[in-house]
Amino acid sequence: MAQHFLLSPEAKTLSLTKVLRMSDKDAETAFRAVRWAETDGEPICPECGSLEHYDLKGRPVWKCKGCKKQFSITSGTIFHGRKLALRDILGAIAIFTNGAKGYSALQLSRDLGVSYNCAFVLCHKMREAIALARQEGALKGNVEVDGAYFGGYVKPANNREDRQDRRRKVHQSGKRQVVIVARETTGRTLTTVAKTEAEGVAKTEAEGVAFARENIAAGSMVHADEASHWDKLAAAFPIKRVNHKRAYSENGANTNAAESFFSRLRRAEIGTHHHVAGRYLAAYATEMAWREDARRQSNGNQFTMIVSAAAMAPKSAIWCGYWQRNQAE
Repeated sequence: MAQHFLLSPEAKTLSLTKVLRMSDKDAETAFRAVRWAETDGEPICPECGSLEHYDLKGRPVWKCKGCKKQFSITSGTIFHGRKLALRDILGAIAIFTNGAKGYSALQLSRDLGVSYNCAFVLCHKMREAIALARQEGALKGNVEVDGAYFGGYVKPANNREDRQDRRRKVHQSGKRQVVIVARETTGRTLTTVAKTEAEGVAKTEAEGVAFARENIAAGSMVHADEASHWDKLAAAFPIKRVNHKRAYSENGANTNAAESFFSRLRRAEIGTHHHVAGRYLAAYATEMAWREDARRQSNGNQFTMIVSAAAMAPKSAIWCGYWQRNQAE
């Protein structure tokens, strides 16, 4: 029996101990090499793009000779305004990388010895950076589409005679959401989330029809199950259907790659995070899509991908000052 990739030496090229044992200088050198690769680590002003700067004594910042503004190694990146040491941030990225089914903010807060609030925002900044760095463009070739419902759990009553049929809309919480995925059988994965209740209009897996039309290239072969709403795709794409009541795959049609993504997302929700708030579901879905697409990359490559994404991503409008805004509200 062939060895699973995650068990092979090729999959394990990242040493967490080496990252956490970095000196502050080593961490700075490593991040500068990624952020300013085109200048061999020489700082570039994020405001005006000038290479001319002063080194300020007593503070780890530079002052641009062009626009006269001060900037640090993380200014203008997703980690703008950081309080953690750069080494701790790189350690957090390494820990986050090694979570095959995701990594919870609670566990990260315990690993780093920081507050839950800090770890929560740090994880979401990494998810935002990953989302911004992911390759965009229409999916091609064999593309599988499917949907799955998450959240909105209603606990049944203790006594059997008091229980209600939770399949009926009147007995549901209204928080249920559907994650829709379009995935190349051997390639990229795109996701979107549609809330079941928005402005009084119930949204279901049928929302995936418009999503598929927008994100699948003409001429691609679409694979879908027997749900009736996918019939509308037949006018735009050649389509193969599989009846899951009979088989997982039949006549060359299957949605196994899409189901694989949902398996990873479901395991992350139940086994790692235990609960995913509806407003953040899209971020978690994007993270799991990236993990699925990069599952055959070594953890060292995945670490470099996240560090590069974080270095290139701009200051977050959502997560910079997130808890302060919530407290103000």
